[in-house]
Amino acid sequence: MAAAAHISLDPSFRIAPVEPRLFGSFVEHMGRTVYSGVFEPGHPLADADGLRTDVLELTRELGVTLVRYPGGNFVSNYRWEDGVGPVEDRPARLDLAWRSLEDNSFGLNEFMAWAAKAGVEPMMALNLGTRGVAEALELVEYANYPGGTRLSELRRSHGVDKPHDVRLWCLGNELDGPWQMGHKTAGEYGRLAAETARALKRFDPNLSLVACGSSNSGMATFGSWEAEVLEATYDMVDYISLHAYYDPSDGDADSFLASAADMDHMIKSIAATADHVGAKLRSRKKIKLSFDEWNVWYQSRFKGESSLEWAAHPRLIEDVYDVTDAVVVGSLLITLLRNADRVGVACQAQLANVIAPIMTEPGGPAWRQTIFHPFALTARYARGEVLRVEPDSPLIETAKYGEVPAIWATATHDPETGEITLFAVNRDRHGALPLEIALPGDMRVAEHLELADDDPSARNTAADPERVVPRQGTGAALDGRRATLTLPPVSWTIVRFAPLTARSAR
Repeated sequence: MAAAAHISLDPSFRIAPVEPRLFGSFVEHMGRTVYSGVFEPGHPLADADGLRTDVLELTRELGVTLVRYPGGNFVSNYRWEDGVGPVEDRPARLDLAWRSLEDNSFGLNEFMAWAAKAGVEPMMALNLGTRGVAEALELVEYANYPGGTRLSELRRSHGVDKPHDVRLWCLGNELDGPWQMGHKTAGEYGRLAAETARALKRFDPNLSLVACGSSNSGMATFGSWEAEVLEATYDMVDYISLHAYYDPSDGDADSFLASAADMDHMIKSIAATADHVGAKLRSRKKIKLSFDEWNVWYQSRFKGESSLEWAAHPRLIEDVYDVTDAVVVGSLLITLLRNADRVGVACQAQLANVIAPIMTEPGGPAWRQTIFHPFALTARYARGEVLRVEPDSPLIETAKYGEVPAIWATATHDPETGEITLFAVNRDRHGALPLEIALPGDMRVAEHLELADDDPSARNTAADPERVVPRQGTGAALDGRRATLTLPPVSWTIVRFAPLTARSAR
């Protein structure tokens, strides 16, 4: 067994409050995310609106707070008008992003009805690929204006009397990418985003706007794209976006388990870029980050959009996740929390079927993938304020990221209850790792759960949906203000510490 790792937990050392918007998800018109995912009229568990109630229940259990819609690449060729009004009058269109046939039977108002039932905040994306300022304003007027104008009255004629009041809007999607319909240079996009943002802020100065950052950190323009876009938009936007997916397909398991090192570096790089632009513009404003696409994706197995045949709602990128994937997802959630002072929004992509925590079968069941569990438990128990946690840990050598600590961790403190929750992963594939925890006072273990398995490639399937679930930890030994536990190899762990003397209700 390796030498012990050490962590100190002290509520005096705070990073930032836990932002509820960190626990976002993503519903794009891609594959089966919408059709037979969240929406399936005729399913035995569909409600009167055609929404799958089993998926709604799992969404609420997952703890999702925010959902980005309708894309993604899909939005850059999308006409929002096609998805409103009587369903029988809606046109079928070709979706160029995923070479799919879109019948538009699910659109803005259906999504908003789903979001209300799921209890999530909507995050809408605007088409700045093949459309522009005028169309963006029309959508916002339709969605948000109470009544008395052509578009607000059109919404009311569609059976939606009250405005949707969407507060968070993405100014396009991944427009640095040549795969995007309406791909632009940073200068072209920056000017369009600035003009759109200026118009939207004239409509409602309290809207929150997200400018497109780089599609991934491997883009040749990474960093310079953000700098040029923010120089054009700094005073009018609130967030710059980041996207990252981590692919385990190359067989380099140690580097894959250390994916959080890349996410952490990416966050710090873009935060520094944004601050440089702010300093250059002599602005006191701080741009926050919207990490609105992140997940594990076996991307190297996908042959690209050009390999797809035209089809309606095809089975597309339906990766089946194992224990190792779940540990990586847990480590990425830890990274988002560790950067809660700069990351204000985050969306795991996607919610159902397409690289998703929830899987479904048409007409059949829905079940939890392995990656469902670290997200659900982190969303449930990360409360209050994020603490600054710096593990003293043995190191692991990786080909992609050099030496990384075997233990990656964060913690939150709830000042109302005094409870401290530790989230930790052991990235070592070869052995268990003892962890010693210094506590700020006499505490008890309220709960100890871990996600691990003797077979790190174990998966959940429709035939065996509970193969991998969180299990009770072996318990943390307490000695005064010190706790000791052992983290299994390739594992994600949560430990909730509560004060020995319960605090009185306020």
